[in-house]
Amino acid sequence: MFRQLLIMLTLAVGLCGVAYAEQKETVGKFDIHYMALGSTFLTPSIAKTYGIERSSYTGIINIAVLDMSETGSPAVPVEISGVANNLLDARIDLKFREIREGQAIYYIAEVPYRDDQEINFNIAIKHGSELNTNLQFKQKFYVD
Repeated sequence: MFRQLLIMLTLAVGLCGVAYAEQKETVGKFDIHYMALGSTFLTPSIAKTYGIERSSYTGIINIAVLDMSETGSPAVPVEISGVANNLLDARIDLKFREIREGQAIYYIAEVPYRDDQEINFNIAIKHGSELNTNLQFKQKFYVD
């Protein structure tokens, strides 16, 4: 289902012509996949299924960690926390929820934003003693 959600998000973004995309960072044997986009890109039924507020002023962050050293690159559970800061340095603590669907494991958090606002994300990800990293990225959000 994660791949279905990821495909649906990618298609929705592509059809809307907005420059959002899934991104990936490799740390050791792990691939960290992440994306941030406005929640209105989700269909109402997907948003309802995952308890996501669908609003022109709410973004979602989606993160999954895959172990590339294992056959099939399985998803791994992680400890995850993070903060978001806008350019005025207003800090928002991100509350990630773990979602499991079959073999897929991913983490979703919501973040409020205003039109044409760039938000910086700093996310700590840990998996036992094998992975302990900070993921940093920024995303510009627009109100539709």
